[in-house]
Parts: sequence; C-alpha cells; structure tokens
Amino acid sequence: MTTATQDKMTRDVHLSGKDLMAMVQLRPQDIGSYAIVPGPKERLDSLVKKMESPVKNFTFMEYSMFTGSINGTRVTAVNGGRFGADTAITTEILCNAQAKVLIRIGSCGAMRKDIKIGDFIITTGCVRGDGVSPYYVDDKFVTLPDAALTQKLTGIAKNLASTAGLTVHEGKVWSTDAILRETKEIVNKVIDQGAIAVDMVSAPFLTIAQVYKIPAVSILAVSDNLITGQMGFINPDYYMAEGMLIQMAMELVKQLEGK
Repeated sequence: MTTATQDKMTRDVHLSGKDLMAMVQLRPQDIGSYAIVPGPKERLDSLVKKMESPVKNFTFMEYSMFTGSINGTRVTAVNGGRFGADTAITTEILCNAQAKVLIRIGSCGAMRKDIKIGDFIITTGCVRGDGVSPYYVDDKFVTLPDAALTQKLTGIAKNLASTAGLTVHEGKVWSTDAILRETKEIVNKVIDQGAIAVDMVSAPFLTIAQVYKIPAVSILAVSDNLITGQMGFINPDYYMAEGMLIQMAMELVKQLEGK
C-alpha cells in the first residue's frame, strides 16, 4: 500500500492585484488620478457619456474601464462590482494601478422610516457583514471613508439634492452578501450597531482602500426601505437620484482640482 503525499502551497499568494493588472494589460500611467466606481454597467455607460474623450482601458469578463477627462482632469471609470467579491477584484486593480482617490457611487436599502426612495446616504463607516473584508483585516478593524473627502462630498450632495427635494443622510452602512437573509433578527442587530442603510459593496471597497492607504468615499442612492418594506427600483425618484450620483462625483473631482 502506498501513502499519498499532500502537496502544500509555498507561494505567498496565488493571484495578486498586480497579477490582475498584468492580465488586463493595465499600467499606472494608463489611468487618471481619480477613479469613479459605479456598480452596474448601465451607470458606467451614463458616466462615460459625460466624460471628455474617453478611451477604453480594458474589458474583462463583465467589467469595463475607461479613462477620459472631466473639465480637463483625467478620470478613470469602471463598473466596480455589484457584490463584495467582484468589488474586491476591481478595487484591487485600481489600488495597484495607483489611483489617488476612489469615489464609489452605488445604491442601498434604507433602515430608517424617515429615509425615502431617492434619498442619498453618505457612508460615514461600515458594519462589516461581507465575506471579503475579514481576509484583509481582523474583527477590531474600523472601516472608514476618508474624512476630508466625505466632508466635501456631503456639501456637494446636499446642495444638489435640495434642488430635487431629496435629502442626504449620513451614517454607517451595513454590507452583506446575503441579500435574501435580511431577516428582522439580523437587521435589528446591525441597526443597534448604528447602521442606517444596507448594501453589498461599501465595506469591502472602503476596507481595501484603507489597507492600501488610498483616500476613498462612498455615496449611495436609496432604492428600497427594509423598515417600511417599500420597493422603489422603478420609482422615478430613484432613477433621478442615480443620475445625480454621477453629477455629485463629477463635481467632487472638479472641486478637488479647484475648478
């Protein structure tokens, strides 16, 4: 009888962010200092139409990256994932490509009765319920956006939202991978931890950016409400808010550049 030998991995990591860059043939000089990161491709397409002279950096699986200009400033846009795992892939690519600022424009479910469909959530911190961030940091790690970026984006968002009769709320966002297990027992526990909204992306996105020491910020449009049960995915206010997210991100770039 022979005894099977067990192979062990000796390399530090099987696949790194730099390996991903090489796979899509992306170099640091190919991207802008600012990266705007929507989730779905449809939101990316709307953003790219507003950019000056956009050039496609790559298309890989369902992800596409473009670099162009906003008011003369080079900006990169990529549909950065709908879920924690694919968000980690695109965020790793941006961080390893040495982006200087990351701006996430996404959607979320509200967890307060007073938050309406189409309102905005400025992420001030995260309750990490995703499956990605524990592989980067331990349980004691506090996931936060960049404070200066958040303050500037909040001012921009409040100014634009007020013109449409929408409200900007500031608070923690709970990120979870289990969209069909948002039960009252789980939801009420994270509300007790200070969360006012839920998404699937902000925690891994902001955590990875922090690990790489790259300033990042996240703003979300409210698509539904877990407390009232309201679903607003086809609500005109939600679609209007999605468009305004792009305006807010573009205005943030302009202000950061002093334009």
